Amino acid sequence: MGIEEDIKSTNFEDSYHKMVINLSYTYGWMNNFTRSHFEKHNLTQQQFNILRILRGQYPKPATVNLLKERMIDKMSDASRIVDRLVQKGLVSRCTNTKDRRAVDIRISDEGLKILSVMDGEFKAKDIFKANLTEEEAEQLSNLLDKLRG
Repeated sequence: MGIEEDIKSTNFEDSYHKMVINLSYTYGWMNNFTRSHFEKHNLTQQQFNILRILRGQYPKPATVNLLKERMIDKMSDASRIVDRLVQKGLVSRCTNTKDRRAVDIRISDEGLKILSVMDGEFKAKDIFKANLTEEEAEQLSNLLDKLRG
């Protein structure tokens, strides 16, 4: 199905306008598609993103600034998200021993366990391979990189 059918409109200024609408629509579609996967584990997409960043840092700690730099959604409030993850027992926060002004954030064993479970449940390849070949997925990723310049 094409974007015209999905949004019931063919009124685009040009192909660039159509592309922007299609990207926005697809972003929303993917968020809706993955939301249930995150909700099953009482996580938001932003919390999941922070857990993945922290797992990549593990066993080294991260700072809030590092999390902000690496987050997919740059508008997210990383400090607030970390607070929620601390409350859930998925991350820990402690004062940096070298710089008392800095706070070290580490993923907990429980956080690592949840990510491990989620890794087994959800593979992007399993979802999208029916519509895109591996080569097409690579091409789309390259085109999105090119779009961002």
